[in-house]
Amino acid sequence: MRRLALRTLAITQNMTVDGSIEMLGDWFEPQSQAGVDNSDLMEHLHRQDSQADALLVGRQTFEDLRGYWPLQTDDATGIAAYLNSVRKYVVSATMTAPEWQNSTVLSGDAVEQVRSLKEQPGKDIVVTGSITLCHTLIEAGLVDEYRLFVYPIVQGRGRRLFPDGFELPALSLLEAKTFRSGVTHWRYAPASRLPRTATA
Repeated sequence: MRRLALRTLAITQNMTVDGSIEMLGDWFEPQSQAGVDNSDLMEHLHRQDSQADALLVGRQTFEDLRGYWPLQTDDATGIAAYLNSVRKYVVSATMTAPEWQNSTVLSGDAVEQVRSLKEQPGKDIVVTGSITLCHTLIEAGLVDEYRLFVYPIVQGRGRRLFPDGFELPALSLLEAKTFRSGVTHWRYAPASRLPRTATA
């Protein structure tokens, strides 16, 4: 039988030392403080971006991104250019017109829609923000990698990446890196994950 390689679905999140991914303060960009060199972190982010050709988000995260990045005409980081050009998929039961170039609304069952997306040809699919969507994908066993950028701050509150009560017996560390700003990057895959292939 012919074997089809499935695309990698990677959750990429910024988080605090105490595990919060809900941004209730201004901790997400400590590199914006004077004197902090963030160039190595940006280089790493762009390297990850080059390996992905799909961004998958929930409605609220999509609207947050759409309300900011397309308006940044002089963005020197390259983030605006990437977000404008990458194929974007927004999971929403209410949105009908995404009003952002290269955007598609996924209005059906999120698990089945994402499973179908993983079977299509392409590079990595990246999920960011979108806490409710992340919980759904995690519980459905669709996540192949967790790419966590840990900021040196304790927020003391906020929603976390994994749903309450959800357990992963073991994770395999694929990569670890520290940046000059104090941010650390940890890339994990579920240790028991089967090879990402499917029978056709």
